[in-house]
Amino acid sequence: MNHHKTAFATGFLAVSLMLSGSPLFAEEGRISPAERAELHHDRGEIRSDRRDIRQDRREIHADRKELQNDRKELVSDRQELRRDLKSGASKAEIVQDRKEIRQDRKEIAGDKVDLAKDVRGIRGDRRDLRGDRRDFRRDAKDALKN
Repeated sequence: MNHHKTAFATGFLAVSLMLSGSPLFAEEGRISPAERAELHHDRGEIRSDRRDIRQDRREIHADRKELQNDRKELVSDRQELRRDLKSGASKAEIVQDRKEIRQDRKEIAGDKVDLAKDVRGIRGDRRDLRGDRRDFRRDAKDALKN
């Protein structure tokens, strides 16, 4: 019987402490309008960074696909040149095939440059996202302290 009274008293004490302390904690957890605006701004920056990363991923995917298509075109142009050389095609046709191969190589080089730029861009966007998340956590922590 004493055990039940002790448990009841302990529970009652815990509940009363929670209720009496809750107004203090509620006041401590209040966020001022300026802090709320700062947190809202940080969330907006995070969303913007995520959007930029998605866009960069799309660009990288498109650049890789374009690079792959240009490589396929280079292979087919080389095969065409070999066929023309074996069949004894005219010099003008062989010159045209070589010109197409040079053009394909230039396109591949340009695709590689574009891909490298997009990879650098996504790295920068990821760095920005990490920084914005860090700022958000810091601002949220500061807002809850005040």
